[in-house]
Amino acid sequence: MNGIPVSSPPKHKSTIVLVHGAWTNGSGWRSVHDRLIEKGYSVSVVQQPLTSFEADVAAVARVLAMQAGPVVLVGHCYGGAVITRVGNDPKVRALVYIAAHALEEGETPLGNDRKFVDPASHAGMDVRTTPDGFLYFEPSAYIEDYAADLDSATAHFQAHAQALTALGAFAVPATHPAWKDKPSWYMVAGADRILSPDLERMYGRRARSTMVEIAGASHAVHQSHPQEVVALIEQAAATAAIAP
Repeated sequence: MNGIPVSSPPKHKSTIVLVHGAWTNGSGWRSVHDRLIEKGYSVSVVQQPLTSFEADVAAVARVLAMQAGPVVLVGHCYGGAVITRVGNDPKVRALVYIAAHALEEGETPLGNDRKFVDPASHAGMDVRTTPDGFLYFEPSAYIEDYAADLDSATAHFQAHAQALTALGAFAVPATHPAWKDKPSWYMVAGADRILSPDLERMYGRRARSTMVEIAGASHAVHQSHPQEVVALIEQAAATAAIAP
């Protein structure tokens, strides 16, 4: 029959909502998104403005409100701080942190970064601030520290297409963290030069997350290892589908 094909309904009960981190946008989730769609999941990718923490929380909450069923909320990098807040929504049944901040109440991403300084990283030295308070990386530092295991063309493009991020977004203290009440999964990027792998391990252990570590992975682990990220999300989705 001719005409526009009708898409099949999702095979799985859980909806996956993907939340990006700082200095990037939702396009970084493309490979993860496509694999989840192929497996029959309903997937939404949030595009946060990165202009303030509250604006980013509102953006995720807005997308969450559009979902009909149980949600697995996935955050990368600074997006972890956002899902730690928004994950208290009753629709959220599980949290997945991908090299992300899983804050305790009162903590901030900026404060925790300073406690876990990776001596191999130049990230702190190569971050610049605009006159109106937005952070960005020098392109060479972005390629070396953020996207070290991406192909050169992708890393180069992303380095010159950074989403500048408000400094103030990193300084907002966490409120009651959703991981205290809901199951969580955590992926450590073993060669991360933006977030210390030791900080990531601490987050995962403290939240009693189901943890995996990807040896040699950069901060952009969701792009360089999408298959492993999808496998971790599927574990969370299996739990979310049967949770009350």
